[in-house]
Amino acid sequence: MTNANVGNPGTRSIPETWRTRLLRWGFNLFPAYWGTGGRITYIAPDWHEVRVRLPLSWRTRNYVGTIFGGSLYGAVDPIYMVMLIKLLGEGYVVWDKAATIRFRRPGRTTLYARFEIAPEELDAIRSELDGTGKIDRVFQVDLTSADGTVHASVEKTLHIARRGLELSGRPSPVVPNHRMQVTEGGLGGGMTRDRRAPAAPEPER
Repeated sequence: MTNANVGNPGTRSIPETWRTRLLRWGFNLFPAYWGTGGRITYIAPDWHEVRVRLPLSWRTRNYVGTIFGGSLYGAVDPIYMVMLIKLLGEGYVVWDKAATIRFRRPGRTTLYARFEIAPEELDAIRSELDGTGKIDRVFQVDLTSADGTVHASVEKTLHIARRGLELSGRPSPVVPNHRMQVTEGGLGGGMTRDRRAPAAPEPER
């Protein structure tokens, strides 16, 4: 599992290139992402790090005056998938397969998320794919306030395959079913929502 947390949102990093800056602007203006209320604030030139900011505003405020849970998840939802697509290149296919979000504290101020995929992690992914052709990989990211307090934790399972194997009949390790689970602990009475795709029919014998 890869974990990406944000400590100080103002931490200095390698400056963006004009290319990653343009991609960041385009991503933030893309309607599906713009609607979450989140904003990508930094993309490393090599795509090994991405940062996101999610303010509490009239667009993200829920009925009780805190950041809407859909905005909390939506602001971080596509980031790991896009990072891996950029890092692995044309020979690989990456899809989101499952997600879990845990709401730990109400979001009453701007929240931050920091995503990192180390070169060693990328080497391990490529090495596993050399042997199996396709794998499922789990990544985690926290949404925190400026002082580092965690307000929500998101776990993403990504399906990664060598191009040409993504539709093959070979099972991939770890997670057989597409699932999205949302758990609210301590904020709404412990409600859990679990959506599973229907199981594939068994072959005729």
